[in-house]
Amino acid sequence: MALERTLILVKPDGVERRLVGTIIGRIESKGLSLVGLKMLQVTPELSQQHYAEHVEKPFYPELEAFITSGPVVAMVVEGPEAISVMRTLMGSTNARQSAPGTIRGDFGSSRQMNLIHGSDGPESAVREIGIYFTPAEIVAAPQLLASVLWAADEAS
Repeated sequence: MALERTLILVKPDGVERRLVGTIIGRIESKGLSLVGLKMLQVTPELSQQHYAEHVEKPFYPELEAFITSGPVVAMVVEGPEAISVMRTLMGSTNARQSAPGTIRGDFGSSRQMNLIHGSDGPESAVREIGIYFTPAEIVAAPQLLASVLWAADEAS
């Protein structure tokens, strides 16, 4: 299985609550690598590009107001099955229903203000990474620890 990349956003509530370091620690403790990292303010235009499939839905104005309400920390996370690993690590979208031990289960209590966004599949990961990062902003992760994190056939 090949290494995968996914977009992760620490949303404005996670930044304001000063959980960025804790969330990054959880990602790195899981053995995933950060290959892109930056803080930015999401504009309405960027929100519409990111959430294009939701723009016409009735809940979109509230979603846009939230995601543009403060800075976010955008990351490109890499590792074997990074998308599904991160979705499990994040927990259910509704933080009230997230299991203890997940980021949302341990720190969240809202459906919308749920601290973190992660791509939901390979196609959306490629699309979302391209929205937030240029190729020059993504760096190769050192693989010095790969032999103690995964079996050889898991990261090839």
